[in-house]
Amino acid sequence: MRFMHNSNWDDLRHVLAVIDAGTVSGAARKLRVNHATVLRRISAFEDHHGFTLFEKGPQGYKVPADRQKLVSAIREVEASMASVDRIVKGTIAPLSGVMRVTSTDTFCQAILPPILAQLTGQAEGLSLELICSNTPLDMSRMMADIAVRPTINLSPDLFGVRAGALGFDLYSQDGQTKKWLGLIGQLGRSVAAEWMALNVAPDQIAGSSDSFLVLRELAAAGQGQVILPCVLGDRDPRLQRMPGIVPRMEVPIWVASHIDLAQGPRLRRLREDLADALWQENDALVGA
Repeated sequence: MRFMHNSNWDDLRHVLAVIDAGTVSGAARKLRVNHATVLRRISAFEDHHGFTLFEKGPQGYKVPADRQKLVSAIREVEASMASVDRIVKGTIAPLSGVMRVTSTDTFCQAILPPILAQLTGQAEGLSLELICSNTPLDMSRMMADIAVRPTINLSPDLFGVRAGALGFDLYSQDGQTKKWLGLIGQLGRSVAAEWMALNVAPDQIAGSSDSFLVLRELAAAGQGQVILPCVLGDRDPRLQRMPGIVPRMEVPIWVASHIDLAQGPRLRRLREDLADALWQENDALVGA
């Protein structure tokens, strides 16, 4: 990590932002600084090393092909600095301050709000941000501290604890068999979508969505029958469960954080508290 000794990390951070954005104005927006600050940082980097990194043209700023190894080295520095930040953050022990939890729209709407309210009520000074995203966030960049995810396996960069399971079944407005509602986008990777791909012909699909919340509304409007998390379908008086048509489907629920943060006292405690609260809701979550 030679650059760590020879360059200011702030200079490298601004250089990398220009590389990613392709323009000074784009880098300024990303870093929330003004245009002049980015230009000053680029000049400082180039003056320090005695060469010009960027080719400037009408399409923006580009790095010549013969200097791509330098870009790779800067990205290694970025990864190392992010790792340092994660490890330092993980050593903070008190369960206080702002902590970010990310989960799917199903969990953010139907499950987590009362749980988070309970946790903040028990820990003075704790503020929890709930980030709704059906696409997993990049935990290595600390876009969130803890992820609550229904998934078969966690990715290798995450460490988590099991917190019960999410069960699925078939629902429709009147409990009668009709055309299906399909699952697309991130939901296209779910166990429900895998079963449908093998058992439901495309011409039997009346509509689709990438959100279980939207699919619930479509089913409640009478557009078709749909496989939903039981915690959504069972609690909606507009829908009727249709047992026995689809096989039993369950997916583990994980409460996880980045592996570099896993043993930090603060995150470990919040992870355990979240998991305990979810286990208490397991009957509803699994659809018992």
